[in-house]
Amino acid sequence: MRIAEGGYPWILASFAVVFLLLGAAFFTMGLVMMILLIFAVLFFCLSCLLIVFFRDPERVIGSGIVAVADGKIREILVLQDPDVGECTRISTFMNIHNVHVNRMPLDGVITELTHHPGGHLPAYRKESDHNERVIMIAQTTIGVIKIIQIAGTLARRIVPYVAKAQSMKKGERIGLIRFGSRVDVYLPTKKIKQLSIQVSENLKAGEDSLAEVHD
Repeated sequence: MRIAEGGYPWILASFAVVFLLLGAAFFTMGLVMMILLIFAVLFFCLSCLLIVFFRDPERVIGSGIVAVADGKIREILVLQDPDVGECTRISTFMNIHNVHVNRMPLDGVITELTHHPGGHLPAYRKESDHNERVIMIAQTTIGVIKIIQIAGTLARRIVPYVAKAQSMKKGERIGLIRFGSRVDVYLPTKKIKQLSIQVSENLKAGEDSLAEVHD
């Protein structure tokens, strides 16, 4: 199983605690040994959960504009954005059981990459617009698009895999958000056909199509 870049330190640290607890239990007896063994089992289970959480499966890249994130579509809005102009914003909420590696929706070049510190409110709440975030702006085949990775209550670390001026192919990995979080993608409305998704639909990043591009 492929593990996401940025996930190994968490997994290795958890397994290290398991071995430390087992080692300590070896030199103790009675109640203390039992307590140490129970904690060792708990941390082993946590280690296994972290392996599942940080999984990074390969994907068959879909047609058109593909999903940036795994998860459930929380909101679809048409609005004016200072970077993209008239655009459609698709917000995807990633639960803890989703794959948390995000992917590029189209071929393009990263023109801006900015980290903004902020709060860590639940990512599904309106107030989460002020949470910690990483903003990516890219020049693509349909013009300027914007991707915002938003940290949630447990997601205290966003790990970008890209850099400014880097060229990206559709479906390539662009970053990881550790634990539950949200990703917004802003697409120029006039450059896309009717959306092929709806609110509450579950998506797989890189695989499911958001919309087709105008000819």
